[in-house]
Parts: sequence; structure tokens; C-alpha cells
Amino acid sequence: MFPLTEENKHVAQLLLSTGTCPRCIYRFCGVDFHAPYKLPYKELLNELQKFLETEKDELILEVPNPPPKKIRLQELEDGIDGIDNLSQNGEGRISVIEDGSIASKNSNLNVCNVCLGILQEFCEKEFIKKVCQKVEASGFEFTNLVFSVSFPPQLSVREHAAWLLVKQEMGKQSLSLGRNDIVQLKEAYKWITHPLFSEELGVPIDGKSLFEVSVVFAHPETVEDCHFLRAICPDCFKPAKNKQSVFTRMAVMKALNKIKEEDFRKQFPCPPNSPKAVCTVLEIECAHGAVFVAGRYNKYSRNLPQTPWIIDGERKLESSVEELISDHLLAVFKAESFNFSSSGREDVDVRTLGNGRPFAIELVNPHRVHFTSQEIKELQQKINNSSNKIQVRDLQLVTREAIGHMKEGEEEKTKSYSALIWTNKAIQKKDIEFLNGIKDLKIDQKTPLRVLHRRPLAVRTRIIHSMETCYVDEHHFHLYLKTQAGTYIKEFVHGDFGRTKPNIGSLMNVTADILELDVESVDVDWPPALDD
Repeated sequence: MFPLTEENKHVAQLLLSTGTCPRCIYRFCGVDFHAPYKLPYKELLNELQKFLETEKDELILEVPNPPPKKIRLQELEDGIDGIDNLSQNGEGRISVIEDGSIASKNSNLNVCNVCLGILQEFCEKEFIKKVCQKVEASGFEFTNLVFSVSFPPQLSVREHAAWLLVKQEMGKQSLSLGRNDIVQLKEAYKWITHPLFSEELGVPIDGKSLFEVSVVFAHPETVEDCHFLRAICPDCFKPAKNKQSVFTRMAVMKALNKIKEEDFRKQFPCPPNSPKAVCTVLEIECAHGAVFVAGRYNKYSRNLPQTPWIIDGERKLESSVEELISDHLLAVFKAESFNFSSSGREDVDVRTLGNGRPFAIELVNPHRVHFTSQEIKELQQKINNSSNKIQVRDLQLVTREAIGHMKEGEEEKTKSYSALIWTNKAIQKKDIEFLNGIKDLKIDQKTPLRVLHRRPLAVRTRIIHSMETCYVDEHHFHLYLKTQAGTYIKEFVHGDFGRTKPNIGSLMNVTADILELDVESVDVDWPPALDD
């Protein structure tokens, strides 16, 4: 059923005579159901022409002095059949111009003065096929997708001009047309293109998908359409660091909502002028949202930092825990980059034993995202076989939200350590036994000198929950501690020139130092343990 009524006929004829395309006419007539927009462009032209024909005359479509209807439709059909490859300068309607954008080569098309060809060229099947070819060639793995488009901001100006024209004409008939009564260009475009994408790629369109296909349109010919708004509404156009132009869509819309109708009409034609060419496609991009991998690692080396150790631009050690794990993940997930985080960190000369330290890795823009549990297990084994300095366990895919459990535990949970202590004075077993009876000892730690370059100066209260000693000889003993997370263990032993009080040295009335330190357990019950 044809979507327009007799009430729409005057507006439809007015818009068509001033150079507006059939789909934009539907939008201004408030056609809010999808089916009419999905018809092929040639069929839309025929149906609209029949609707507007009268006994007195036959409407000739779109622009002043158009070619005969039969020739026009044949040219349109030839153009639709001739869309060439997006990456080649062929003889069809789509080609790459000098700046790398995609432009129309069919100069015979009467370009819509409102959508600048968006609802003419760029929602036909042939164009969608070319976009899908680029998606398939991108190498991304996906089971659904979200499709986004970016239109030139001057489209909003042109739509505003057309709205004022229609509003004025409808007012003569005592009818009204609000801005919200017009179907948004982006909505109409998605109604047409979403089913075509799904059909071509064989996957559903899902607004929550992590895989995004984005198309950016531009129209150099009309780029100055927005400039008059800056003179009238300068407050709406403020430079932003991350924007190349002040004429963003949001800024233009803000100005259009602010400008008076009479001021707009003085500066911009209503109806807008017909352009010579359709929009160009600046870029078609594919991107996948980050995926997250978590696990626990053991570190067995006393010469391995957790993250790359770089001082004044110079690398100090050849590898790190982060790299020994992430290099394998980057390769397998085919990701562009990564971000590593963990539940606390150990010094370069500290081992992490027991059940390991929880970690999570964000993999940015991964091309491969689907793995079986067996494949993840094999990846874990590959990491473990590549180095004797670390081992990984419980490797698994997790959500972004789940990583919060790891961070929650950093300050709230407990950690267990074992340390080899040296004293300057000779000691006997009885000299250290009193430490075994101390429970929940509160200590004040001023930010250690060794980390002042990266941590703010502050005094932090921490709790030593328990200590257990094991005598070695008159200058050495083992100390096993269970402490609040965030405790600086080395400073608790030697006192850091009095910046940690009390400390092992002050409790024993000796000068004490730590020779070796191991993390025995990090009591964060995340990620979930997996069966080997």
C-alpha cells in the first residue's frame, strides 16, 4: 500500500519540485513504518510519480529542465548496475578520489538537496555489498554486529531549511509540522540497510554487539553550509582538543535550536539548493571491543620485574611478567595492543609462590575472540612452556565487570609472606620467639623512599595480623607474616630510616634487614579456580 495520502500530496509535490528525493519526502510526511523505504530507488520514483500525476499534467521528476522520464530512469538503472569496487577507479558509480574517499561517478543522478544522496546511492544493495566485502576482508571474527554511520553536519542545516519550507506551506492549510514529526535520517537509513547487512553477512544486527562497522560520510561541496551559524551563535562553536572542526553535529544542532527562524531564512535558502554530487565515503572501519583474559601467575625469578623496567628511557632488564604472558595472548587473539593489571605487585627481586597472583589483561581490538576451553588450556600450556621464570594457572575469558573483584581485594584482603632476615647483633632462638605472640599489630608507614617517585607522600596505617619465626643462625632467621594488603614488607623489617614504626628492628632493638622475600599467597578468591 502506498504510504502517502491526499493530505500529503501538496507537501510531496513541493519537495519533489525543489529537488528532494522520495525517501526524504516520506520522512517529511511522517511515514514511520519501514517497508516503503526499503523499495528499490527506481521503484520509489515510479510510485511517487504515479501518486502525483493529475489529469492536467504529468509531473517531471526533481530538478528544473530534467531529461525525459524514460531516459532518466534508464540512466538511474545503468548507474545502479554499475557500482564498482570500493578500492578501484572503475567505470561505475563508486570510486576512490584523491584524498582516499569514495565518491559517485554518476553525474546524471539528480542529487537530493536534503540528504545529499545518502538515501539514494548509499542504501542500495550494491553499495551494501561493497561495504560487506570490506568487512569480510578485515579478518575479524564476529557472530553479530552493530552498524554506525556518521553524516556530515550540514545535513542538519539542510533538513532544517526543508522543515521551515514545509512548515510554512502546511501553515497555509492550518496544519502543523514539528521537528519531531520528521523521521530522522539516521533512522530511515538503518531501516533500509540493517536487513541488507544481515542478509549479506549472515549475522544479526545487535546494538550490544562488540563488533562495530562504521561508515563516515562527507560532502566537500557543501561544507560551508554551517559557517553562517558560527557568526550568529558563536557560543555553540567552541574548539575541542579531540575535534578537527568546531562544526560538529552536536554544535550545529545546538545552534539550530537557538537561532530564530527569520534569521535562518536570511542566511540560508529555503528550500536548500540542489548539489552537483552525492556524498563521499571517507572511511569504512571495523573494530572489535576489548576482550579480557584473567588468571594467576607464579614468578620464580629474583631478576624479573612485573612490568617492563625502564628508567630515563633505558630498559634495565630484557623481559617482564607482563610481556611473558601478554606476547602470547596478543598473537593468538590478533589484538592491536593490551593493558595489564594485577592484584598488587611484587618487586623485581621478590618471588610469587603458592597459588599465584591474580592478573587480568585487556586485549584491544582483537580479530579473534572465540575460543574453546581446550584452546585456552593449550594457550596456558604454551605460556608455561616458553619460560621457566613464570607459570600461569586458571587462565580464562572474563567480563570487564568481573575485573572489579580483583581490584576490590587489593586493600581489603590479606597476603602472606616469607622472608629471610639478617640482624647486626648475634641472636638466639629465644630472642625472636616473642614475635610469634604478636597479633594484629598496627604500624604506620610513611611512603617509602624507594617509591616516592611514583606514589604520593602519605602515612598509611597497616596491620600485621600474625608472625611466625624460624631460627637459622646467630645472624639469620625466617619470618612468616600474614598482613593487610598494601603493607610494605621490606620497610616493616628495616624501618626505612624510621619512616615505618614500629618495625622488626625496633621491636628487637637491633638493626635488621631483609635478604630474601617471597609472596606465599594473595588471598583474593578471583578468578575462579579451574580444574587442571
